[in-house]
Amino acid sequence: MPSHSANRPSSTPDLTSYDLLAPQLSGGKDSAVMMAVFMDAARTAGVDDRVISYHASLGVLEWPPVVFDGIRYPGVSELAAMQSAAFGVPADRHIEVTRTMSGPDGTRMPHSLLTEIAAYGRFPRMGSPYCRKAAKESVVSSAWTPIVSRLKRELGRPVRLLKVMGLRSDEGPDRKKRPAFRTVQANSARIVDEWLPVKDWSTDAVKEWHTDAPVPYSWTYDSVPGAGDWSGTSRCSCSLCVFASRRDLLLASGRRPRLAELYAEVERVRGDSFRADWRISDLIRHARTCGAPDPGVVCADDGPDFAALQAQVRGALKLEPRKEPDLARKRGRALCGDCAVQQ
Repeated sequence: MPSHSANRPSSTPDLTSYDLLAPQLSGGKDSAVMMAVFMDAARTAGVDDRVISYHASLGVLEWPPVVFDGIRYPGVSELAAMQSAAFGVPADRHIEVTRTMSGPDGTRMPHSLLTEIAAYGRFPRMGSPYCRKAAKESVVSSAWTPIVSRLKRELGRPVRLLKVMGLRSDEGPDRKKRPAFRTVQANSARIVDEWLPVKDWSTDAVKEWHTDAPVPYSWTYDSVPGAGDWSGTSRCSCSLCVFASRRDLLLASGRRPRLAELYAEVERVRGDSFRADWRISDLIRHARTCGAPDPGVVCADDGPDFAALQAQVRGALKLEPRKEPDLARKRGRALCGDCAVQQ
């Protein structure tokens, strides 16, 4: 495995000062690198027994497992668990969490982000990325609560947690501005610091690291599963992310056409657009009529989990939205001007 010593963090927090070390694993290419760097630091400090890893699952909206040419490629949630195990975290110290809601029989069931969008009435925007808090940050924070309650009783003081994430400057201007280390919460129960140990790694360095990594990367990064060409989607989180590039969205709509149509249904009923500059219905039409990157593989999305998502979303659409769709009335860039689908 390449050492990439030049890319190691210039400074590491005092890991021995924390009661819980909590890496957040997305299952993407960056979280694998983050886990390698972080666990090396945790072992060096002698505190790897304080590590509990977390994955905030997006359920059906994540990239699923696929079978291609007789080979099965794992989905995002599986990859997050594999990333945790590959760097020494026992299976019982990796926790997958998801937002839930009360089901028809009173039991808890997953509450999809798309259902939340349908109920809210607006898609997330750069100025209002509520999806990150609703589907990821809040559910992980809630998962810490039992541990925090126990440790606070034992220690008689606020519990110190270190949230470790794989965000990098190359991913966008908002992440470039984000400090590599900061305190994000402090109250009588918990003090939470955030560390981004691979913030300054370049995308090329991350890809090079993966050439002989002990864990595979998601199949969606390639033109077809197993190609190893990094010619698929550039990111791996929500299959259809409102913050993704046009090429990623065209590719994703081709790989998951049923899911794209469900997003378009939310768009039609609520009147809000998927993005302020592009409607997903226009992206789908553009992909069909003007051309788009070859999806390489198409997910059927015909199982019971997708059927449950579809029923949940349509149920939310029958209710009045909590917000009017006034954030997305800007008409943006034309999709079919020069048909440069690679942008």
